Amino acid sequence: MDNEFPILSEDAEISSDEESGAPAHPCISREAMLKMFEMQRNNQLCDGVIHCLSDDTYFNVHRTILCGCSSYFNSMFKTPLHQNENTFDIIEVPSNFIEWIIKFAYLRDTSFIDETNASRIYVNADYFGVVGLMNACINFIIKILSPVNCIGYWIMSRNYSINRLLEKSWNYIQVNFVSIACVSEELLKLNVDDFFAVISDELLNAKDEHVVWEAAIRWIDFDPESRAQHLKKLMHGVRLGLLSNRYFMENVKANKYVENNEEVRPIVLEAMKFLCDLQSLSVASTEFITPSLAVPRIPHDIIFAIGGWSNGAAQSGIETYDTRADRWIRVPPIYEDPKGPRSYHGTAVVGNKFYIIGGFNGTHQFNTCTEFDPVKKSWREIAPMHNRRCYVSVTVLGKFVYALGGYNGEIRLNTVERYCLRTNQWSYVAPMHHRRSDASACTINGKIYMTGGFNGRECLNTAEYYDPETNTWTLLPPMFTRRSGVSCVVLRNFIYVIGGFDGSSRLSTGERYDLSTNTWSPIREMNSPRSNFGLEVIDDLIMAVGGFNGVVTISNCECYVPESDEWLEATDMKMVRSALTANIVYGLPNLRDYIHQNRHQLIEEKRIRMIENNASSNISFSFDSISSNITASVESIPLEADPVEEESENENDGFDEAE
Repeated sequence: MDNEFPILSEDAEISSDEESGAPAHPCISREAMLKMFEMQRNNQLCDGVIHCLSDDTYFNVHRTILCGCSSYFNSMFKTPLHQNENTFDIIEVPSNFIEWIIKFAYLRDTSFIDETNASRIYVNADYFGVVGLMNACINFIIKILSPVNCIGYWIMSRNYSINRLLEKSWNYIQVNFVSIACVSEELLKLNVDDFFAVISDELLNAKDEHVVWEAAIRWIDFDPESRAQHLKKLMHGVRLGLLSNRYFMENVKANKYVENNEEVRPIVLEAMKFLCDLQSLSVASTEFITPSLAVPRIPHDIIFAIGGWSNGAAQSGIETYDTRADRWIRVPPIYEDPKGPRSYHGTAVVGNKFYIIGGFNGTHQFNTCTEFDPVKKSWREIAPMHNRRCYVSVTVLGKFVYALGGYNGEIRLNTVERYCLRTNQWSYVAPMHHRRSDASACTINGKIYMTGGFNGRECLNTAEYYDPETNTWTLLPPMFTRRSGVSCVVLRNFIYVIGGFDGSSRLSTGERYDLSTNTWSPIREMNSPRSNFGLEVIDDLIMAVGGFNGVVTISNCECYVPESDEWLEATDMKMVRSALTANIVYGLPNLRDYIHQNRHQLIEEKRIRMIENNASSNISFSFDSISSNITASVESIPLEADPVEEESENENDGFDEAE
């Protein structure tokens, strides 16, 4: 008996095997349809003929098969006027398209779809009402969207009201605008209204606004005689107030289309006044409302900082970072984990969901794990790990969340287990070469890299990687520095390992591993030493969040710029904490719930902070006269102690503890 498959509705999305083109879910027995297709090829039991007038080609068909997938043929064959006819003429459609429709009708085969014909196949499938083939074309186009072709598919989807493709292509344009602006010829061929719609969108993913201005100038340069007249409209789409003063004067005000253009003069003057006012913001005495030309766009990526250790206790607070506004936003406590706080945990992001693994609440080490859905703002407990693990390292590889090493309250672990989202089960994989707690893991090129940590006796400078295909661990060359309480991330084929504790002091140093040369090299030091902090990549920058600096827990944040090998200050978190996790999530449908809401008040907030800072700096203190008192009393300051270590072996584990 043939293998039977569930019948699909015509509007169901049909995916095909990438090599054979066979559908993943055939609507009926594939063996039976292969027989029917062979009969069609040999003109056996066929009861209809499709005649392509464009090139005088004939196709023998079984009417019932075509009726099953095409509303056009279903209507044609059932029309009383044609019921007794045998041959049906098709006008102005090439025979190869009819052949593909017939092949799809019999086999649900879509292997013939490629980048050169996907649009035309969709148009013809739409004409003949072959919804399944239309969906197959849409799925294919979504997969091949690129900076070169996305504009054309966006226009196509709008013209044919293909809502799903319209949404996907528009989102692709928003997210990848910087690349599109560099390589897309289609962008330059847009009419003024469509081009303005692109550059003025508040979700345009442009870290630097000069990219938008330069794209506008290139668009005008494409046909200056007819397009220069639209400069005023385009300048309203560029956030001129987000440009640096120097760039504005050299590249906007002095631009050949802007100079001596009276129509845009008011826009230029408004931008100049705003940029000038920023220079004297600290002494401004009146409220400063951010004009529209300086309101930051809305980011697509949000960093979530979850949990941690502060004020001698584990925390459950959640903050999100709006990179465009450079602000942290406190998520209302009502949406925090109802199971309570945790610190020294690990967090992984899969899709739009966070998986919080293990940790410590001040009393117990956890093997429990929870899932946080930021869209529904809901929590649920998932399967527990086999081991209790605090100071655990967590990363995602493929369809699994991995929990590596950690501390179970008695010993440091070298065991590794992974969580399958589909089965809600944890299973062991090969153990690491070294026991590691308070290490850090990341994933690149299908492998997991584990760096640093503490083995119960000393901080480690060792690193190793896991290959899931062989289920083996391989040692890497050692790092320059021993690092526990360390963090690592991947950026542009490098693994960056930053901060931590070397056994005697908190570190501001960092180093990076080059996979191509199998070597480590140092990078610029952070402005602040820190251990047990969050580290994440956003906008091609590496952002360090919070941690313990050796004296106190901090809320300080800073960003590393690989191109210039420098660290830049960012806005502090609202909460002071270490032993937190910082993870980025992309494209939340409700991302506006997690961004800075009063974007027109950003400059005013900055003005108030600057005035407050100036006022505090004017208070007269003599540092020399009180420095000895500070030195004498520093030992009495209650440092951020590591409860686990104090309750166990009282060893220096590189955590937030008194030394």
